[in-house]
Amino acid sequence: MSHLQPLPRLDDYLCFALHSAAQAVGRANKKVLDKLGLTYPQFLALLVLWTEDDLTVGQIGDKLFLESSTLTPLLKRLEAAGLVRRTRDMADERQVRVRLTEQGQALREKAKALKPYWVGESCGANPDAMRELREKVTAFRDKLMQAEG
Repeated sequence: MSHLQPLPRLDDYLCFALHSAAQAVGRANKKVLDKLGLTYPQFLALLVLWTEDDLTVGQIGDKLFLESSTLTPLLKRLEAAGLVRRTRDMADERQVRVRLTEQGQALREKAKALKPYWVGESCGANPDAMRELREKVTAFRDKLMQAEG
């Protein structure tokens, strides 16, 4: 007779619940963001720039929790689409600065219609419950990052 503990089921893992929820959110986002001609990562990068334009790649990466090696190809695609311009920083040529173009700024006006909780609203979730969930997930993320130290 074996004394091995049974493995937990897939649905028992918090990491899988978060991963599968992120996948579902991505699919829901796609429907909305296709209208803007953006992928979700592109939308996030633009959202950072719509809030504060003229940032370095590193500053954008810090806000999005992305390495510059992941961010650079995404920014190159946004530049090819005419939404941003990348230039070397005059004070430090190792840095690349990213600025919105007129087209990128104009897209902000279209994106203003998107509410922060559009995904939750698309499935009938209460905005207050969505705000509370976002706060809990953000606090959890911050604790994990602090533990990584």
